[in-house]
Amino acid sequence: MPESKRYPEDESEYIIVLDRYNTVLDELFAGADVYVITPLWTTEAEAPPAEPGTGYWQSLLVGDDPDPEFRTYCHLFAARRPWQRGCIDDLLRDTADDKVAGVLITDTLMQRIHHPYDGGADVFLTTSEERDRMRNRHADWLSRHPSGL
Repeated sequence: MPESKRYPEDESEYIIVLDRYNTVLDELFAGADVYVITPLWTTEAEAPPAEPGTGYWQSLLVGDDPDPEFRTYCHLFAARRPWQRGCIDDLLRDTADDKVAGVLITDTLMQRIHHPYDGGADVFLTTSEERDRMRNRHADWLSRHPSGL
C-alpha cells in the first residue's frame, strides 16, 4: 500500500490492495486458467476433507523431527479456474488481513507464480527480463527501501 503500509484499515485501502493484486494477476494470467493453491497446516498426517470448490492435491511432512508428536504437515488443496479479475477477492482480502497465508496462484504449467501475503506479494516469473519489466511497470508500488522490500 502507499507509504509501505502493511494492513488496510478501511474500504478505500482494501480497494487499493485488491486493485494491485488483481492488476498483477491480470498481467500474469488474463485469458488463462489458473490453479489457486491453499495450504492447511496440521499435526495430522492425514489430510482433512477438502473445502467445497477445491480438491486435495498432496501433503508434505515439514521438517524431520523423529518424534511423531512434533511433526507438522502441510496439506495442499488446489482449484483450477479460469482467471477473471476479482474472482478470488475474498481470498485476497483474507490474505491482506493475515487470516490466510501461503496462498499460491499459478498458471497450469506452474511457470508463473503469484504469492500474495499481508503487506504485498512475491511474483516468480520465467526470466529475469520478465521480472525486471514487471518491477519497472510497478516501481511506484515498491517500498522506498533500496531493496524494494
